[in-house]
Amino acid sequence: MTSPRLVPPSSLSAVRAIRHGRSTANLAFAEAERTGATDLPVSGVDRDVPLSRPGIDQARALGRWWSHLPPGHQPDLVVCSPYERAMRTWQEMARTAADVVDVETVVDERLRDREMGVYELYTPAALRARSPEEADRRERVGEWHYRPPGGEAMTDVAVRVGQFLTDLDRAAQGRSVLIVAHDAIVIALRHVLGGIGAVAPGRLPPVPNASVSTWENRGGRLALTSWGDTRHLTRPTTPTKETPHR
Repeated sequence: MTSPRLVPPSSLSAVRAIRHGRSTANLAFAEAERTGATDLPVSGVDRDVPLSRPGIDQARALGRWWSHLPPGHQPDLVVCSPYERAMRTWQEMARTAADVVDVETVVDERLRDREMGVYELYTPAALRARSPEEADRRERVGEWHYRPPGGEAMTDVAVRVGQFLTDLDRAAQGRSVLIVAHDAIVIALRHVLGGIGAVAPGRLPPVPNASVSTWENRGGRLALTSWGDTRHLTRPTTPTKETPHR
């Protein structure tokens, strides 16, 4: 029997959520997965990871997507993650669509990427090589519930995203909002907006780089109308292969 869900009312007219363009870490992680390398492919801290050249192109494609939204459908508020790759995505979008973009923009710390604690910027292969017991625990517990030492489970991310949405609904009544953040944030949005009783995903749904997921207000409640849309990347650029988390 399917459990009922209680979806709370919302005053927002629409929410669109974008995952940042492909970052240098996305490229490095993909290459490490291809070669089986167990070295740490990226140095520094996660919040400073920049966009790659392909990621900048993807962000500009998102700017063209914005420019071609029908009149009255463009968001009037942008809320961005404080991480470099998300902020640069929005900056490139705004530059590309400079003729139409004149929108209030704020940065909210609650939209930061999932914190991986002592295993920040570790690939799965690097984790297994350095801490096989921890890699086994991650597989056993599942990605939704796995909490690395000093980091967050996706359940923790969902809590802060839920608090953010509550505040957003109060502060931006009736507005159309664009969120520029990370795959973990977009997944958490899907879970929280699914309502009370929403079942935690067995596997995290893929969120391609530079994709757009949309919730529209239907009868006073936000309903998911598209997920991980990347059609804008084919006009005029070629879409790139989805890359792992980070």
